[in-house]
Amino acid sequence: MSKVDGAVLARPDVRPTNDTASAATPIRVPAPRMRTAHFRIRGTVPYVQARFSAKALDKMRDKMLAGTQAKKGTPRKPRDFNDDYEQAQHISSEEWNGMPASAFRAALISACRLVGFKMTLAKLAVFVEADGFDRVDGTPLIKIEGTPEKMEMAVRNETGVADIRVRPMWREWAATVRIRFDLDQFSLQDVTNLLVRVGLQVGIGEGRPDSRSSAGMGWGLFDVAGEA
Repeated sequence: MSKVDGAVLARPDVRPTNDTASAATPIRVPAPRMRTAHFRIRGTVPYVQARFSAKALDKMRDKMLAGTQAKKGTPRKPRDFNDDYEQAQHISSEEWNGMPASAFRAALISACRLVGFKMTLAKLAVFVEADGFDRVDGTPLIKIEGTPEKMEMAVRNETGVADIRVRPMWREWAATVRIRFDLDQFSLQDVTNLLVRVGLQVGIGEGRPDSRSSAGMGWGLFDVAGEA
């Protein structure tokens, strides 16, 4: 035996003689019990979208390739607001408009803060299934029902410079959301209540109440009609 700061340590070559202590304790890992529920939702306020466009990505790439020459001698092209509007939309490979499935998953996880449920566990227990994928970057999408309109807003960039942002807005919209969840962590009623809280308190899309950078515009809220 040896001591470290008064604590008694057993020699590594000495095994316990107690049969109870030496008996192996079985570790039981239950098989996952997953369930998928379909929910019908309907917007109570407008939904606004801002996809990071392929055009903006190409512009960033060109600047990086140009290096130090990117800031000087480059002509500024006229801005195409109609193209900005088209680029801001998530369009699936089947040509329908969609909302990122990840937005709903993030909102469900965020809503767990309101009820004291660990967000780290929610990340492993609740998922949103996609209806299709973005035709450009493969983002998983949920099909949105409704017709978008072009919206122009005056904003300020991070540098404080005024700018105009063009976004698609759905004044009336609906969708069917498929949520897959772990029954050992959530019941069907738990998931339903979380989605209701997302629709009332968290929101999705641009200007939602749970926006990272502001208190939002009150957009992206919805009612849950029930399980579809």
